[in-house]
Amino acid sequence: MTVLRKIMTAATVAVLLVPAGLWAKDKKKDPDAIGDRDVGKGLNIYSLEKEIALGKGLAQDIERQAKIVEDPVIAEYVNRVGQNLVRNSDVKVPVTIKVIDAEEVNAFALPGGFFFVNSGLILRAESEAELAGVMAHEIAHIAGRHGTRQASRGTIANLATIPLIFMGGWTGYGIRQGASVLIPLGFLKFSRGFESEADLLGLQYLYKAGYDPQAFVDFFEKLQADEKRKPGTMGKLFGSHPPTDDRITNSQKNIQDILKAKPEYVVTTSEFNDVKGRLASVLNRRKPDDKDANKPKLRKQGSGRIDSDGNEKPKADDEEERPTLKRRN
Repeated sequence: MTVLRKIMTAATVAVLLVPAGLWAKDKKKDPDAIGDRDVGKGLNIYSLEKEIALGKGLAQDIERQAKIVEDPVIAEYVNRVGQNLVRNSDVKVPVTIKVIDAEEVNAFALPGGFFFVNSGLILRAESEAELAGVMAHEIAHIAGRHGTRQASRGTIANLATIPLIFMGGWTGYGIRQGASVLIPLGFLKFSRGFESEADLLGLQYLYKAGYDPQAFVDFFEKLQADEKRKPGTMGKLFGSHPPTDDRITNSQKNIQDILKAKPEYVVTTSEFNDVKGRLASVLNRRKPDDKDANKPKLRKQGSGRIDSDGNEKPKADDEEERPTLKRRN
């Protein structure tokens, strides 16, 4: 009995001596603890309020210069997929999600919950789960407050002296293809540790939202193969932290070790296919005007109707062919 007491006492002391941070790290591998853990904890000189204000300014700059896809069906669908992931994440701020007309297979999150998805990503994904996987990874960056934590480590210049509207030529800045704006690289190029954490958390968010987590790995393997066949295929953000063999292997291990198998997962929906087709149609209609705003516009026989912007109006019969939203029960 005395020996047992000594063993129990020693165990109690050992537990008390374990740093609190160690338990937090273990919690990050527990999907059941999502929403009840502070994954954004760490060195950060920015309050949450300041982070939101900073991200809002950067997002407004992007929206002024980028081509936002404002089609209501596409915007609502992508936002709904993203907000479902947000509800099943550790994010503590409201998240605003918008689609950018840019060919890069990419998505990026700014500090404070401002998130942009490139049209190229939606068109390259072959299922809703693949799209959600990339979005979950970026939502993990928001949850982990990686942008301002990276800045707090001194990896970028003092943000208080940097205007929110960037002109060219700044050292340490990267141009965002498609958005045509400059963003501090510290907000887009994260450390290896932050990328690994976003992979770990993103997988859990994808899983908790009901999607097949294997889609996360499948899509990054696909991008890796695309890049090998044709260098430059991946967006600049993925180029700065590519889906390396180690990251893919670690993600596969995390799926096996911390995610309990479910009897079924969501892989894709007919709505994803409808929206993807609609997006391709919307972008194809825009391309001629994007190349030359002053280019003469021809009236095509058949519809016979041109709106005030010089675009052909569809026939009434075409209305029935447009994709419609169907919410899953």
